[in-house]
Amino acid sequence: MSGIALKSWNTLAPALSTVFEGKPFTRQQTILLSIFLAIQFVCFKFFYPFPDFFGDSYNYIDAAINNLDVNIWPIGYSIFLQIFHWISNSAVSLILVQYFLLEAAYFYLYQTIVRFFPTGRSTRIFILIFFFLNPINLYVSNYVSSDVLFLTLSLIWLTELLWINFRPSYYHTITLSVAFFIAFTIRYNAMYYPLIATVGFLISKQPPLQRIIGILLGPLLIIPFIIFSSNAAKQLSGVAQFPPIYGGWQWANNALYFREYIQEDSNVFPTPQTAELDQIARNYFRTVPLEYRDLAPYVGNFFIQQRKAPLRQYQLKHFKSSEAIEAWAKAAPTFKEYGLWLIKRHPLAFAHYYLLLNCKNYFLPPLEKLEVYNLNQPEIDPLAAIWFGLYSTKITYIFPRTFQGTFLFFCPYLFVFLNFYFCWSLFFFIKQKGFRRSPRSFATTVALITLLLLTNFGFSVFANIVAFRYQLFPMAVLLTFALILDNYTKECLDEKLPVTTPAV
Repeated sequence: MSGIALKSWNTLAPALSTVFEGKPFTRQQTILLSIFLAIQFVCFKFFYPFPDFFGDSYNYIDAAINNLDVNIWPIGYSIFLQIFHWISNSAVSLILVQYFLLEAAYFYLYQTIVRFFPTGRSTRIFILIFFFLNPINLYVSNYVSSDVLFLTLSLIWLTELLWINFRPSYYHTITLSVAFFIAFTIRYNAMYYPLIATVGFLISKQPPLQRIIGILLGPLLIIPFIIFSSNAAKQLSGVAQFPPIYGGWQWANNALYFREYIQEDSNVFPTPQTAELDQIARNYFRTVPLEYRDLAPYVGNFFIQQRKAPLRQYQLKHFKSSEAIEAWAKAAPTFKEYGLWLIKRHPLAFAHYYLLLNCKNYFLPPLEKLEVYNLNQPEIDPLAAIWFGLYSTKITYIFPRTFQGTFLFFCPYLFVFLNFYFCWSLFFFIKQKGFRRSPRSFATTVALITLLLLTNFGFSVFANIVAFRYQLFPMAVLLTFALILDNYTKECLDEKLPVTTPAV
């Protein structure tokens, strides 16, 4: 037995050792990695045999069952559920596919990194651990939610952007545009990706026609989807909306965070509907003491989630007989008008009471749904049980439902550390005149990554709710490129050595 073990180790050791030599994975190493990831998955599913569900999960499933054209959330993930359901209704199979799609995207990014960037041994080890040993990947993949698919597509989009910067081709242009299009149908956070891609194409070494195609292709792909979604929302509400439904709710929610701190007469609002909503809001703030409004657990969406808050009161008053999605759609235009009107008139109050809160949430993002398994409930909604062909709504698990929150408690602190680490690495890169002394492709990559992170920060703080699961993509970007920048500055710039990149 010991002889067999020694022989196996002698076979595996060379394959494992070369992983840390700064070269892309070989075929043998890829097979070993796949086996390792499969073992991780099996172990994880032993402790969590069922997927993790929360409110959005049932919303996505309901949209898939009813074949909806528009929903509160982008319809892309529901379409993914439909397509997968044609193949299998197994919940375990769905989670397995989500997990391996995510790891495949990380694998593609890793192969690209070691091909184009000089990396030290410790840098590669940390990246490998984050990409392939990270428990967050298993937990986020276990959700019936768009989070994992959006993260996967964002990683592919970023990798293609790196290829366009180093080795541009029509293939990578098309793949980048398709990845952006699918990501946009899954989550509207992708709406700022074309800005980054435009800068990438402008500074890349490509013929003018190829640059123009790259800049225009992504936006052109999403125009039919925007028109289709707007028309579908119009059929429900009578008003064309984009982003459909939830966007209007978000704007009103953001305004309500500062409404009680400003002076504004309800009679001056632009429409009777917005004036009525404002009167409901004023009554709410007069009758509900501040100590009974705990905003912290709501990651910037308190007035959307709270049923006793003004938005839900208005919705129930006017649309209580409507179907849920129709009620949300019909209320959204009034909410959008109300929210934007207040924000335009009181930008300083908006900055003080909402943007500052979101800044705090951005740098220390709440675990939110990741704090507990299945919202701390022992059962799932019958809708999910029917969709996945389960015989019972009861679920089983080994760890306590609150274990994952305890296990992942460090994640928000890791995110804030990575933000500071990236800024620190960038500062010393600039101090050592890195943009001037580095190869053009490396310097432009640093500029693109910095722009990406700054744009994500602005979008997250200004127009979005902030939770840790929404920051998984920037977290991966921060860790990867903070390590690369730090290693590059120390090994190439500090030592005054000739600056080179790996052979492509």
